[in-house]
Amino acid sequence: MRRIAGIVLAVLLIGGVVAAVVAGRDSEDKGTATKTVRGVIGSEKAEFFADPKVVKALAAKGYTVRAETSGSWAMEGLDLEGYDFALPSSQAPAAELAAKYKVGGTLPRPFYSPLVVVAHKNAAEVLAGNGLAALDTEHRGVFRMGAYLDAARADRTWQQLKGAGKYGELTGTLYVSSTDPESSNSGALYLAATSYVADGGKVVAGDAEVARTAPLLRKLVSVQGAQQSSTDAAFRDFVSGAGNPLVLVYESQVASLLADGQHPDDLVVLYPDTTVTSDHTVVPLTEDGKTLAGLLSTDEELRKLELRHGFRPQGESAAFTGAAGYLKQELTGVRQAPVPTSEVLHELARRATGGDTA
Repeated sequence: MRRIAGIVLAVLLIGGVVAAVVAGRDSEDKGTATKTVRGVIGSEKAEFFADPKVVKALAAKGYTVRAETSGSWAMEGLDLEGYDFALPSSQAPAAELAAKYKVGGTLPRPFYSPLVVVAHKNAAEVLAGNGLAALDTEHRGVFRMGAYLDAARADRTWQQLKGAGKYGELTGTLYVSSTDPESSNSGALYLAATSYVADGGKVVAGDAEVARTAPLLRKLVSVQGAQQSSTDAAFRDFVSGAGNPLVLVYESQVASLLADGQHPDDLVVLYPDTTVTSDHTVVPLTEDGKTLAGLLSTDEELRKLELRHGFRPQGESAAFTGAAGYLKQELTGVRQAPVPTSEVLHELARRATGGDTA
Protein backbone atom coordinates (compact mmCIF):
# COMPACT_ATOMS: atom_id res chain seq x y z
CA MET A 1 0.00 0.00 0.00
CA ARG A 2 1.27 3.42 -0.84
CA ARG A 3 1.09 6.41 1.45
CA ILE A 4 1.51 9.94 0.23
CA ALA A 5 2.39 13.15 1.93
CA GLY A 6 2.76 16.23 -0.20
CA ILE A 7 3.17 19.91 0.35
CA VAL A 8 0.86 21.96 -1.82
CA LEU A 9 0.32 25.66 -2.18
CA ALA A 10 -2.75 26.91 -0.37
CA VAL A 11 -4.79 30.04 -0.69
CA LEU A 12 -3.46 32.64 1.72
CA LEU A 13 -5.86 33.07 4.59
CA ILE A 14 -4.58 36.07 6.50
CA GLY A 15 -1.55 36.98 8.53
CA GLY A 16 0.97 34.46 7.27
CA VAL A 17 -0.57 31.13 6.29
CA VAL A 18 1.62 30.06 3.39
CA ALA A 19 1.09 26.41 2.57
CA ALA A 20 -0.94 23.32 3.26
CA VAL A 21 0.64 20.06 4.36
CA VAL A 22 -1.52 17.18 3.26
CA ALA A 23 -0.75 14.06 5.27
CA GLY A 24 -3.18 11.71 3.58
CA ARG A 25 -3.66 8.35 1.94
CA ASP A 26 -3.46 7.50 -1.75
CA SER A 27 -6.78 6.82 -3.42
CA GLU A 28 -5.54 3.32 -4.24
CA ASP A 29 -5.06 2.52 -0.55
CA LYS A 30 -7.99 0.31 0.38
CA GLY A 31 -7.06 -0.06 4.03
CA THR A 32 -8.99 1.16 7.02
CA ALA A 33 -10.63 4.52 6.42
CA THR A 34 -9.17 7.42 8.35
CA LYS A 35 -10.74 10.48 9.85
CA THR A 36 -9.34 13.77 8.54
CA VAL A 37 -8.15 16.20 11.21
CA ARG A 38 -7.57 19.77 10.10
CA GLY A 39 -5.08 22.09 11.77
CA VAL A 40 -2.70 25.02 11.46
CA ILE A 41 0.95 24.49 12.39
CA GLY A 42 4.24 26.37 12.58
CA SER A 43 6.20 25.95 9.35
CA GLU A 44 9.10 24.13 11.04
CA LYS A 45 6.76 21.15 11.62
CA ALA A 46 5.67 20.85 7.97
CA GLU A 47 8.25 18.18 7.10
CA PHE A 48 7.25 16.13 10.13
CA PHE A 49 3.59 15.95 9.14
CA ALA A 50 4.53 15.36 5.48
CA ASP A 51 6.81 12.41 6.32
CA PRO A 52 5.29 9.17 4.91
CA LYS A 53 6.29 7.37 8.11
CA VAL A 54 4.34 9.90 10.18
CA VAL A 55 1.41 9.57 7.78
CA LYS A 56 1.51 5.79 8.24
CA ALA A 57 1.74 6.00 12.04
CA LEU A 58 -1.22 8.39 12.19
CA ALA A 59 -3.24 6.29 9.74
CA ALA A 60 -2.66 3.25 11.94
CA LYS A 61 -4.45 5.19 14.66
CA GLY A 62 -7.25 6.14 12.29
CA TYR A 63 -6.26 9.70 11.40
CA THR A 64 -5.20 11.76 8.41
CA VAL A 65 -3.84 15.22 9.21
CA ARG A 66 -4.38 18.12 6.86
CA ALA A 67 -2.39 21.08 8.16
CA GLU A 68 -1.75 24.59 6.89
CA THR A 69 1.37 26.45 7.94
CA SER A 70 1.52 29.87 9.53
CA GLY A 71 3.78 32.02 11.63
CA SER A 72 2.95 31.14 15.24
CA TRP A 73 2.07 34.70 16.23
CA ALA A 74 0.07 35.19 13.03
CA MET A 75 -2.29 32.38 14.05
CA GLU A 76 -3.99 34.75 16.46
CA GLY A 77 -5.41 36.68 13.49
CA LEU A 78 -6.79 33.62 11.71
CA ASP A 79 -10.35 32.38 11.76
CA LEU A 80 -9.95 28.80 13.00
CA GLU A 81 -13.62 27.86 13.00
CA GLY A 82 -13.83 24.41 11.41
CA TYR A 83 -10.28 23.49 12.46
CA ASP A 84 -9.52 20.70 14.92
CA PHE A 85 -6.26 21.98 16.35
CA ALA A 86 -3.58 24.64 16.24
CA LEU A 87 0.09 23.84 16.89
CA PRO A 88 2.16 27.00 17.34
CA SER A 89 5.79 26.82 18.36
CA SER A 90 5.53 28.09 21.93
CA GLN A 91 3.19 28.47 24.87
CA ALA A 92 2.52 32.21 24.60
CA PRO A 93 0.70 32.22 21.23
CA ALA A 94 -0.99 28.94 22.23
CA ALA A 95 -2.34 30.57 25.40
CA GLU A 96 -3.79 33.43 23.36
CA LEU A 97 -5.47 31.00 20.99
CA ALA A 98 -6.83 28.98 23.94
CA ALA A 99 -8.32 32.15 25.43
CA LYS A 100 -9.82 33.21 22.09
CA TYR A 101 -11.49 29.84 21.49
CA LYS A 102 -12.27 29.14 25.17
CA VAL A 103 -10.11 26.02 25.41
CA GLY A 104 -9.73 25.06 29.07
CA GLY A 105 -7.27 22.87 30.91
CA THR A 106 -3.55 22.34 30.49
CA LEU A 107 -2.41 22.59 26.88
CA PRO A 108 -0.37 19.56 25.70
CA ARG A 109 3.30 20.19 24.87
CA PRO A 110 4.41 17.00 23.09
CA PHE A 111 7.92 18.14 22.14
CA TYR A 112 10.30 21.08 22.33
CA SER A 113 13.40 22.58 20.75
CA PRO A 114 15.85 25.20 22.02
CA LEU A 115 16.95 28.11 19.88
CA VAL A 116 20.55 27.97 18.67
CA VAL A 117 22.84 30.18 16.60
CA VAL A 118 24.31 28.46 13.56
CA ALA A 119 27.62 29.87 12.41
CA HIS A 120 30.04 29.23 9.59
CA LYS A 121 33.31 27.83 10.88
CA ASN A 122 35.37 30.96 10.21
CA ALA A 123 32.83 33.14 12.00
CA ALA A 124 32.73 30.80 14.99
CA GLU A 125 36.53 30.82 15.20
CA VAL A 126 36.61 34.63 15.23
CA LEU A 127 33.84 34.83 17.85
CA ALA A 128 35.75 32.40 20.09
CA GLY A 129 38.96 34.41 19.66
CA ASN A 130 37.19 37.54 20.87
CA GLY A 131 35.33 36.16 23.86
CA LEU A 132 31.94 36.05 22.14
CA ALA A 133 31.81 32.26 22.00
CA ALA A 134 33.54 29.20 23.43
CA LEU A 135 33.99 26.06 21.32
CA ASP A 136 33.54 22.59 22.87
CA THR A 137 34.20 20.67 19.66
CA GLU A 138 34.96 21.53 16.06
CA HIS A 139 31.24 21.87 15.36
CA ARG A 140 29.67 22.86 18.70
CA GLY A 141 30.03 25.58 21.28
CA VAL A 142 28.44 28.25 23.46
CA PHE A 143 27.32 31.70 22.35
CA ARG A 144 27.94 34.31 25.06
CA MET A 145 24.86 36.49 25.04
CA GLY A 146 26.15 39.16 27.39
CA ALA A 147 29.29 39.73 25.34
CA TYR A 148 27.24 39.76 22.14
CA LEU A 149 24.84 42.41 23.48
CA ASP A 150 27.81 44.53 24.58
CA ALA A 151 29.15 44.30 21.03
CA ALA A 152 25.73 45.25 19.64
CA ARG A 153 25.50 48.30 21.91
CA ALA A 154 28.91 49.42 20.63
CA ASP A 155 28.00 48.77 16.96
CA ARG A 156 30.98 46.44 16.64
CA THR A 157 31.89 45.32 13.14
CA TRP A 158 33.56 42.10 12.06
CA GLN A 159 36.57 44.14 10.95
CA GLN A 160 37.06 45.27 14.56
CA LEU A 161 37.37 41.69 15.78
CA LYS A 162 40.81 40.12 16.12
CA GLY A 163 41.48 37.55 13.42
CA ALA A 164 38.60 38.51 11.12
CA GLY A 165 40.81 40.26 8.58
CA LYS A 166 41.90 37.01 6.93
CA TYR A 167 38.29 36.11 6.06
CA GLY A 168 36.96 38.32 3.31
CA GLU A 169 33.36 37.26 3.91
CA LEU A 170 33.36 38.64 7.47
CA THR A 171 32.60 42.32 6.92
CA GLY A 172 30.07 44.85 8.17
CA THR A 173 28.19 45.02 11.44
CA LEU A 174 28.25 41.97 13.68
CA TYR A 175 24.71 40.64 14.17
CA VAL A 176 22.61 37.52 14.41
CA SER A 177 19.93 37.10 11.75
CA SER A 178 16.50 36.37 13.22
CA THR A 179 12.95 36.18 11.92
CA ASP A 180 10.24 38.84 12.08
CA PRO A 181 9.20 38.95 15.76
CA GLU A 182 5.72 40.23 14.96
CA SER A 183 4.76 37.07 13.06
CA SER A 184 7.38 34.42 13.81
CA ASN A 185 7.82 32.55 17.09
CA SER A 186 11.61 32.29 16.89
CA GLY A 187 11.94 36.03 16.33
CA ALA A 188 9.71 36.77 19.31
CA LEU A 189 11.61 34.34 21.56
CA TYR A 190 14.88 35.97 20.48
CA LEU A 191 13.54 39.21 21.96
CA ALA A 192 12.52 37.34 25.12
CA ALA A 193 16.04 36.02 25.62
CA THR A 194 17.91 39.19 24.69
CA SER A 195 15.64 41.45 26.77
CA TYR A 196 16.17 39.15 29.78
CA VAL A 197 19.95 39.39 29.46
CA ALA A 198 19.84 43.12 28.69
CA ASP A 199 17.80 43.81 31.84
CA GLY A 200 20.29 42.10 34.11
CA GLY A 201 18.73 38.64 34.22
CA LYS A 202 15.18 39.80 34.89
CA VAL A 203 12.11 39.11 32.82
CA VAL A 204 10.65 42.24 31.22
CA ALA A 205 7.32 42.72 32.93
CA GLY A 206 6.16 46.32 32.61
CA ASP A 207 6.42 49.69 30.90
CA ALA A 208 9.65 50.68 32.63
CA GLU A 209 11.46 47.51 31.58
CA VAL A 210 10.10 47.76 28.04
CA ALA A 211 11.34 51.33 27.75
CA ARG A 212 14.73 50.35 29.14
CA THR A 213 15.35 47.42 26.81
CA ALA A 214 13.53 48.53 23.63
CA PRO A 215 16.36 50.69 22.18
CA LEU A 216 18.80 47.75 22.18
CA LEU A 217 16.18 45.38 20.76
CA ARG A 218 15.46 47.91 18.03
CA LYS A 219 19.17 47.96 17.19
CA LEU A 220 19.33 44.13 17.05
CA VAL A 221 16.45 44.05 14.57
CA SER A 222 17.03 47.16 12.45
CA VAL A 223 20.60 46.18 11.53
CA GLN A 224 19.21 43.12 9.74
CA GLY A 225 17.11 44.97 7.18
CA ALA A 226 14.29 42.83 5.77
CA GLN A 227 13.67 39.76 7.92
CA GLN A 228 12.46 36.32 6.90
CA SER A 229 9.01 35.26 8.10
CA SER A 230 10.14 31.72 8.97
CA THR A 231 13.26 29.92 10.13
CA ASP A 232 12.86 27.40 7.30
CA ALA A 233 13.90 29.92 4.65
CA ALA A 234 16.64 31.41 6.84
CA PHE A 235 18.17 28.00 7.55
CA ARG A 236 18.05 26.93 3.90
CA ASP A 237 19.87 30.13 2.93
CA PHE A 238 22.51 29.50 5.59
CA VAL A 239 23.13 25.90 4.52
CA SER A 240 23.45 27.00 0.88
CA GLY A 241 26.12 29.51 1.90
CA ALA A 242 23.99 32.61 1.33
CA GLY A 243 23.19 35.39 3.77
CA ASN A 244 24.59 36.27 7.18
CA PRO A 245 27.24 34.05 8.84
CA LEU A 246 25.22 33.95 12.10
CA VAL A 247 21.57 32.83 12.04
CA LEU A 248 19.12 32.03 14.82
CA VAL A 249 17.27 28.74 14.15
CA TYR A 250 15.71 25.86 16.03
CA GLU A 251 17.99 23.04 17.13
CA SER A 252 15.45 20.69 15.52
CA GLN A 253 16.34 22.02 12.07
CA VAL A 254 20.00 21.15 12.56
CA ALA A 255 19.14 17.76 14.04
CA SER A 256 16.89 16.93 11.08
CA LEU A 257 19.64 17.90 8.63
CA LEU A 258 22.11 15.64 10.41
CA ALA A 259 19.60 12.79 10.57
CA ASP A 260 19.31 13.02 6.78
CA GLY A 261 22.99 12.15 6.57
CA GLN A 262 24.26 15.68 5.90
CA HIS A 263 27.18 16.76 8.09
CA PRO A 264 28.37 20.12 6.71
CA ASP A 265 31.98 20.74 7.63
CA ASP A 266 31.34 24.49 7.64
CA LEU A 267 28.56 24.28 10.25
CA VAL A 268 29.06 25.16 13.92
CA VAL A 269 26.14 25.04 16.35
CA LEU A 270 26.36 27.61 19.14
CA TYR A 271 24.03 27.22 22.11
CA PRO A 272 23.30 30.63 23.67
CA ASP A 273 24.30 30.56 27.33
CA THR A 274 20.90 32.15 27.97
CA THR A 275 18.14 31.05 25.66
CA VAL A 276 14.45 30.25 25.43
CA THR A 277 13.17 26.78 24.68
CA SER A 278 10.39 26.56 22.14
CA ASP A 279 7.66 24.34 23.59
CA HIS A 280 5.51 23.22 20.67
CA THR A 281 2.04 23.46 22.17
CA VAL A 282 -1.22 21.97 20.89
CA VAL A 283 -4.45 23.92 21.18
CA PRO A 284 -7.17 21.28 20.71
CA LEU A 285 -10.27 22.90 19.23
CA THR A 286 -12.32 19.67 18.96
CA GLU A 287 -12.32 16.20 20.47
CA ASP A 288 -10.41 14.92 17.43
CA GLY A 289 -7.82 17.61 18.00
CA LYS A 290 -7.52 16.50 21.63
CA THR A 291 -7.02 12.88 20.54
CA LEU A 292 -4.30 13.91 18.08
CA ALA A 293 -2.53 15.87 20.82
CA GLY A 294 -2.55 12.76 22.98
CA LEU A 295 -1.06 10.67 20.20
CA LEU A 296 1.73 13.17 19.59
CA SER A 297 2.53 13.10 23.31
CA THR A 298 2.35 9.39 24.10
CA ASP A 299 2.49 7.20 20.98
CA GLU A 300 5.92 5.58 20.95
CA GLU A 301 6.21 5.43 17.16
CA LEU A 302 5.32 9.10 16.79
CA ARG A 303 7.75 10.05 19.57
CA LYS A 304 10.54 8.22 17.71
CA LEU A 305 9.63 10.12 14.55
CA GLU A 306 9.55 13.43 16.43
CA LEU A 307 13.10 12.73 17.54
CA ARG A 308 14.02 11.74 13.98
CA HIS A 309 12.83 15.18 12.84
CA GLY A 310 14.96 16.92 15.45
CA PHE A 311 12.40 17.61 18.16
CA ARG A 312 12.97 16.62 21.76
CA PRO A 313 9.94 14.65 23.04
CA GLN A 314 8.89 15.63 26.56
CA GLY A 315 10.43 13.28 29.10
CA GLU A 316 13.22 12.10 26.79
CA SER A 317 16.37 12.15 28.92
CA ALA A 318 18.93 12.15 26.10
CA ALA A 319 18.72 12.80 22.40
CA PHE A 320 20.73 12.91 19.18
CA THR A 321 23.33 10.35 20.21
CA GLY A 322 24.45 10.10 16.59
CA ALA A 323 25.12 13.84 16.32
CA ALA A 324 27.20 14.42 19.44
CA GLY A 325 29.84 16.40 17.59
CA TYR A 326 27.26 19.03 16.64
CA LEU A 327 24.49 18.88 19.26
CA LYS A 328 24.25 18.71 23.04
CA GLN A 329 22.80 15.47 24.33
CA GLU A 330 21.45 17.22 27.40
CA LEU A 331 20.86 20.94 27.81
CA THR A 332 23.19 21.37 30.76
CA GLY A 333 24.93 24.71 31.18
CA VAL A 334 22.23 26.56 29.24
CA ARG A 335 20.15 29.03 31.24
CA GLN A 336 16.46 29.21 30.36
CA ALA A 337 15.10 32.75 30.28
CA PRO A 338 11.47 33.22 31.36
CA VAL A 339 9.21 34.46 28.58
CA PRO A 340 7.33 37.75 29.13
CA THR A 341 3.55 37.78 28.94
CA SER A 342 2.05 37.86 25.46
CA GLU A 343 1.10 41.50 25.91
CA VAL A 344 4.64 42.52 26.86
CA LEU A 345 6.20 40.38 24.13
CA HIS A 346 3.92 41.94 21.52
CA GLU A 347 4.99 45.39 22.71
CA LEU A 348 8.68 44.45 22.60
CA ALA A 349 8.21 43.19 19.04
CA ARG A 350 6.38 46.36 18.04
CA ARG A 351 9.12 48.57 19.45
CA ALA A 352 11.90 46.41 18.01
CA THR A 353 10.45 46.65 14.52
CA GLY A 354 10.08 50.40 14.65
CA GLY A 355 6.63 50.95 16.17
CA ASP A 356 6.13 54.27 17.94
CA THR A 357 6.62 54.55 21.67
CA ALA A 358 3.25 56.06 22.41
